[in-house]
Amino acid sequence: MSVALSPIQGKMQPGEANHQPAKIVHIDMDCFYAAIEIREQPKLSGKPVAVGGRPGGRGVLTTCNYEAREFGCRSAMPAFKALELCPGLVILPVRHELYRAEAMRIRGIFSEFTPLVEPLSLDEAYLDLSILNSSGASLAREIRFRIKKETGLTGSAGIAPNKLLAKIASDWNKPDGQFEILPDQVSCFMETLPVKRIWGVGKKTGARLAALGATTCGQLQELSLAQLHTEFGQFGGDLYRLCRGIDQRKVTPNRERKSLSVERTFRADLAGLDEGELELEKLLGELRHELSAKHAKRKVRVAFVKVKFTDFQQTTAECGAMELSDSIFTDLLEEGWRRGGGKSVRLLGVGVRFRPQAENGSRQQLELFD
Repeated sequence: MSVALSPIQGKMQPGEANHQPAKIVHIDMDCFYAAIEIREQPKLSGKPVAVGGRPGGRGVLTTCNYEAREFGCRSAMPAFKALELCPGLVILPVRHELYRAEAMRIRGIFSEFTPLVEPLSLDEAYLDLSILNSSGASLAREIRFRIKKETGLTGSAGIAPNKLLAKIASDWNKPDGQFEILPDQVSCFMETLPVKRIWGVGKKTGARLAALGATTCGQLQELSLAQLHTEFGQFGGDLYRLCRGIDQRKVTPNRERKSLSVERTFRADLAGLDEGELELEKLLGELRHELSAKHAKRKVRVAFVKVKFTDFQQTTAECGAMELSDSIFTDLLEEGWRRGGGKSVRLLGVGVRFRPQAENGSRQQLELFD
């Protein structure tokens, strides 16, 4: 049942002090792309469905529903592998415009509750609801109710005093659920939390932490700040705070995009560098279009080329660039290709990393291409 809440009426009055802990909510839509496709085609309900890939089993999955996940399918899995695990898998093409339109409807709901909305992608966002008097749990429940009523889609929510904990909590009761971590529960919650749940801890960092005897956040808390700095540099300070549930990042609307790239998985592997250079030219055309259409005012600091080989090993060659000529990308392609030792290539990508917008006023505009 909906909580009969008016977000506007629930706001604190001007001049009223807010001494309550922050109420940060992370909303994560459940299997967003696949859920939209199933809503559009009800006959797919109950069947294993994935979005992404290409005819013939090329490409990788963008997402899949829970029925497909029961077979071991997951996002970023090669389509042919997913079909081996689940021969009855229905793979549908990506329809970005449809998904973007649904995301905008959902963000419209968010904006009725707070102006402090930080989208992370089309299917997830942080909301700072600290200005509202109602509890974080009731607000999250109302937001999820509104999303389901107006779009037919479900989302899960995490409610906590900061972004780190809210994002972890949103995955706790998926799908179509929510989980709250109250301020006085943070210490106990972090004690047994696996370190791999911390933002920024991947397989390699997790392995290094395990070698130090830290597989849970409680064990990580036993390492001193000096030890972590010695082992991980600046990131060691982040680990010291995060394993204690400390995260001072603010919810920031209009989050700045840090990079832009385009890539393509080929139906037939590219056997030689000459084939790669032909495909590189096409990808650069797409990148130019995206830059001029959406990011013409952004300045670039790095150019990169991504190469994935036939055995799924991949490498990224990059360099700082004061200008982004075709020759720079050609050189990066050659560098990346050599790392494969003669292996054929199944995917190429090209992209740029932007300078922070705060630097734009003090630096000369870069030439994107000759």
